[in-house]
Amino acid sequence: MYATIEFKGKQYKAEKDVVLTVDKLDAEKGSKIDIDTVLLVSDGDKISVGTPYVKGAKVTVVVEDSFRDKKVLVFKYKSKKDYHRLIGHRQQYTKVRVESITLA
Repeated sequence: MYATIEFKGKQYKAEKDVVLTVDKLDAEKGSKIDIDTVLLVSDGDKISVGTPYVKGAKVTVVVEDSFRDKKVLVFKYKSKKDYHRLIGHRQQYTKVRVESITLA
């Protein structure tokens, strides 16, 4: 069984016991989150597609860990103008484990 969910503006394929990397959440480690913005649910034989969301479908995830990705360097430069600028960015993510997928 799998589901396609929309979470924080992005779409993810959720299967039981799969770890997903999502944008940083302000939730404590071990807390459960219910996601009801389910776009599609497949149980092997039957596929339910929402308009835009499947009614009554819910995906429960458990927060595992928060971390920062590797640094991305952005270098701006204009020739002959003595202008250069180096900016670093580290995106923050949270790992969540899919605990269950339920239909109505």
